[in-house]
Formats: sequence, C-alpha cells, structure tokens
Amino acid sequence: MGRALIIGAGGVAGVVIHKCCQNSEVFEEICIASRTKSKCDAFKQKLDGGKTKITTAQVNADNTDEVIALINSYKPDIVINVALPYQDLTIMDACLATKTDYMDTANYEPEDTAKFEYKWQWAYRDKFREAGITALLGSGFDPGVTGVFCAYAQKHHFDEIHYIDILDANAGDHGYPFATNFNPEINIREVTANGSYFKDGRFIETEPMSIKRVYSFPEIGEKDMYLLHHEEIESLALNIKGIKQIRFFMTFSEQYLTHLRVLQNVGMTSIEPINYEGHRIVPLQFLKAVLPDPASLGPRTKGKTNIGCIFRGVKDGKEKTYYLYNVCDHQACYKEVGSQAISYTTGVPAMIGAAMVMTGKWKRPGVYNIEEFDPDPFMDALNKFGLPWQESFNPDLVD
Repeated sequence: MGRALIIGAGGVAGVVIHKCCQNSEVFEEICIASRTKSKCDAFKQKLDGGKTKITTAQVNADNTDEVIALINSYKPDIVINVALPYQDLTIMDACLATKTDYMDTANYEPEDTAKFEYKWQWAYRDKFREAGITALLGSGFDPGVTGVFCAYAQKHHFDEIHYIDILDANAGDHGYPFATNFNPEINIREVTANGSYFKDGRFIETEPMSIKRVYSFPEIGEKDMYLLHHEEIESLALNIKGIKQIRFFMTFSEQYLTHLRVLQNVGMTSIEPINYEGHRIVPLQFLKAVLPDPASLGPRTKGKTNIGCIFRGVKDGKEKTYYLYNVCDHQACYKEVGSQAISYTTGVPAMIGAAMVMTGKWKRPGVYNIEEFDPDPFMDALNKFGLPWQESFNPDLVD
C-alpha cells in the first residue's frame, strides 16, 4: 500500500512501529527518525525480518529544513508525528512544503507557556486544503479514540448529545513512590495547569485539581478522579450536535498528588529558567532527568486502564445514556509490544489513524480533528488491533 515516516523514538513510537509491522498490508515500508538514531536502530533490529521494510534516519524535528530534506529523500505517503507537542508546527510546515499527509497524537503547545490549544494548528486549515493534503490531529486515545467514540455515539445512538464526561482511569502500579506514565515534562505541565470544562457555549476555568469525583470503573473499581483541561473538549464543543456540557476527568492517587504538591511548593515544576552555578536550567526539565524514564516502567507495571465516554442525550424524543469505554491490561501490553498500557493506548490509535488516511477512508484536504470523519472503520480497527471497546446502556453517572 505505501510507506510512512515515523518521527519520534519514545514509548509511543515503539508501539506505533510494532503495530505498523502488524498491519503490513498498509505499511509496506516505514522509516523511523529521531534526534537519537541509535534508538531508531534498536527498534529496527528488534522488528526487522517481517513483511514491513524498516529503515532509520537521524533528524532534529525542531528544524523544518531537516524534516523537509528527510521527507524529500524518503518520499513517504504520510508523516506520523509521535515526537514532542512542541514540534508539531515545524513538522506541519515540512509536510506543507513537500505536500505530504500529516498525523499527530497531541496538539501543539509552545515550550515557554504550558498552554495547549488547537488555534495554532487550526490556522493551517486553508494552507493544507490548498496543498491538497490531509492533517489528522490528535489520533491518540485522549484526544483520539475519545473523539471517535463521540462520533460513533452521535452516528448510531443519538439525535443530539447534550452531556459528555470523558473518564481516564489508570489503576496501574509501577512500584515507585513517584513517576509519570509518559513524558514527565508534558505530564506535569498538564496536571498543574488550570482545569476547564465546556458549559452552555463557553469554557469555565477552575483551579488545578479543585474538582474531585469518585467513580466506580468497570474492571478497576472505585477511584478518585479530578477535572482537568484536555484538548479534545475544544474540538468536540464545535463538532458534536446539541452539546451543552463536556468535562474531562483523570484519576490520581493521593500519593501522586502529595508528591506533586511538594515538588510544586519547592519550585521543581516551574518552566521558568533559573541560574545554577553559571548554567541556565529549567527546573521541570531537571526533574524530568531525575525521575524514572517512563519507558522503564513497562516491565514493572501491573493493573489496568479504563478510558471512555459517558453520553447523555436524546434519541427519537427520549432521553438516553450510553457509556463507551476500553479496558487495557498493562502486563498484556508489555508482553505484546514491550511497553505499558499508557503508550499502548496512544500508539495503537496513531497507527490506525495513519492507516485511515493512507487507505483513503479518511483522506480529505485540510486540517481535521478525529471526530470529523466516519468512526465505523476506526472502531472496527480498534477491535482488530488490540483495543476492543465495550458499551453500557445503564452506566453510573458522574454528578
């Protein structure tokens, strides 16, 4: 079918690479590119010999010209961006210059403001449309599958969806007193930012971690969860018919929050540079260097994740509730692809989203969020490639 350029060589990239090789009918060839080529070579060594032809390259994704040169030499059908969110725009610029389809898993955030929103990438809509290429934004799990779940609910179960609660629970235990399940810098920035939710046509900001609920998750049990700002709320507010309210909750243990509060209180989560013995360092980047590498958590992590959406709305004039979710087992993920469920739940949808564009099912010039396409082929692929979904028509609701 074609070839994909995968930029990034972290935990999520590892899952994407494994899954592209499992889907060799679509991904006949892949090139893995990163600032550290040895990481790419390690993936190639591990997976070479199957039907998918693997090559590797060195690239600095902060440098648009370097990305352009790589695209021009490899000539991929799509660029799968699983690098850092700070690099989205340089990679999009390279895709525009070379007229190559683009896909990512997380929206752009500037390195110096800890503010992630879609406005920067949505500004590329006309340019991508004029170039005749597709940009698929946020094809991870949340954002990503949660948007596909919303599109599926809208298509098959509701005339209007009025309320959406997105719930993200991780009941995994890695045995460390404190660690983050993905890039510590991105993770801590997300958690320490103000929360927000959408209600009656506007966004309402909340103090970080100020809204808490307790929810009993299928297969996981009762967990504390906290309202966060999350990027998919921004696009779903525009794309879901009849929507009145959208909230996003994520689970955190008391132990995690206690550690985080202490680190915040002593200034270790700051992104403001400080002078230390003649060097300028960013405290959060230094903290990232001393925390356990998320990639090292795989073999240690036991337990499950449960991520899904609870919908309330109207069908044929009657009120209806519907809960669509996925449960993923950390140890099963590690056994299959050598990573824990956090990377797995992001990497599998990244491969599927790229495949949707490459096979023409989701090919449309412009910049799109994932819920703007037909959800059905994506939902089928989730069942096929390791993230089977479950549904309930009588779920417990979040007050």
